[in-house]
Amino acid sequence: MSTPPNLSPQQVSAFPQHETIIGVVERLTFYSAESGYTVARLTRPRSTELTTIVGSFANIQPGQTLQLTGFWRDHPQFGPQFQVVNYKETKPATITGIEKYLGSGLIKGVGPVTAKRIVAHFGLETLDIIENQIERLIEVQGIAKKRITLIKNAWSTQKAIKEVMVFLQGHGVSTTYAVKIYKQYKDEAIATVTKNPYQLAADIYGIGFLTADKIARNIGIAPDSEFRYRAGIIHCLSVAAEDGHCYLPQSQLIESVIKLLTTESHQPTEEAIALIIKDMALADDLIRERDEDKTLLCYKPAYFHTEQNLAQLIRQRLENPVGTDIERVRDWIDRFTASRKIQLSEQQRQAVETAAYSKIMILTGGPGVGKTFTTHTIVSLWKAMGKSIALAAPTGRAAQRLGEMTGLEAKTIHRLLEFDPRSRGFKRDSENPLPHTAIIADEASMLDLFLAYSLVKAVLAGALLLLVGDIDQLPSVGPGQILADLINSGRVPVVRLTQVFRQAQTSAIITAAHQIN
Repeated sequence: MSTPPNLSPQQVSAFPQHETIIGVVERLTFYSAESGYTVARLTRPRSTELTTIVGSFANIQPGQTLQLTGFWRDHPQFGPQFQVVNYKETKPATITGIEKYLGSGLIKGVGPVTAKRIVAHFGLETLDIIENQIERLIEVQGIAKKRITLIKNAWSTQKAIKEVMVFLQGHGVSTTYAVKIYKQYKDEAIATVTKNPYQLAADIYGIGFLTADKIARNIGIAPDSEFRYRAGIIHCLSVAAEDGHCYLPQSQLIESVIKLLTTESHQPTEEAIALIIKDMALADDLIRERDEDKTLLCYKPAYFHTEQNLAQLIRQRLENPVGTDIERVRDWIDRFTASRKIQLSEQQRQAVETAAYSKIMILTGGPGVGKTFTTHTIVSLWKAMGKSIALAAPTGRAAQRLGEMTGLEAKTIHRLLEFDPRSRGFKRDSENPLPHTAIIADEASMLDLFLAYSLVKAVLAGALLLLVGDIDQLPSVGPGQILADLINSGRVPVVRLTQVFRQAQTSAIITAAHQIN
């Protein structure tokens, strides 16, 4: 059994496999400046072979002497590795160790040659001299006052990192999170965590309310802290979003927050939570609005504004339909169906005609009603119109089916919009729109609020957008039921196919699906 990687020092003791080792970092095999994730090789006393260590480090350089707490594991490809749970830096004890430490690049302004001179002059007292009497470096040949200032600043930075890591690990913060916290706040890390540890949940990916709440308890933040109440409110709205909700009625939100924040020694009141919600709304940290029944609805600002912006974008697109000669379209449909000896139902024919001029349109219907065939015909029409066509779907499998059906390349929506993992955003947007003049998004029932907004925002002003989907099939994983809401709005052109074709009528699954609906 392996120990989970994100444990506090108190939790580590629950695992009998943990142990502490000491060694000097020989070299870095891999280091991510963004996350701190590191694979390094360690020289240990009385060991002839290098030890591979894996973990998160705020700053690590060859030459550092580290005391590491963790556990051993066998990697199937690379063999034994020491998984670091917590660590602290210790001073090197030998002349050679000090020299390697100083010359490792850890201290800006000191390279291997300068390090050798400094250690040759001060010996084992070198690190104490730098710590307490750094001006004495002027005694070393080749070191001027300007370089001493540079070394002093670099040494202070390393000292600050050490202090932050010691403080965080001393309050039950795992090394992984401690590294993330330091990289986010730098020298302000201790002040931020001490004042409002719940800020971590808002600023640092991977740290949620529950982790921040645990840190808060460890450093003595009161259970009725306003910071705690505010963070609890946002957390409950986030949990609701995971269940598909863009908002919660205020009464339901208050109930969820009380359940979340209640401890053995403290239970929030409805009045206290309601007052915080009101204050947050006044500061725009929360959006409140009343529905038709005068019920107060509470949104996280990002959800509210995205929903508003999406509705506005769609309304603007509907205000300027494409000028199309509908008689030419009908003639094309007649020639197309005659040449292929096929027949379209009235609903299918209406869908093809509408797709020729509507900037945004929905094609919907249950299984076996001809959505696939109709989509294929629309693609053929768009080709005849000289459109540049893009096909996409929320999942890879749906995109593959769409591509096979139309004979054109189809992508996931994330790939179409050029998702950037670093920024966690899309490269395609209103400033850099898609170059296509006609776009089909299949399985549109799976579009959540943010993906739908990103897609519509990236569509050229004069382009056509066809959303194909069945609202009775898979819903979105994220918040919102975009396809259903657009259909129910009555504002977007919708063609609903209802006629089950003969070949589909023999399918027990399709028949049962329609009976259930």
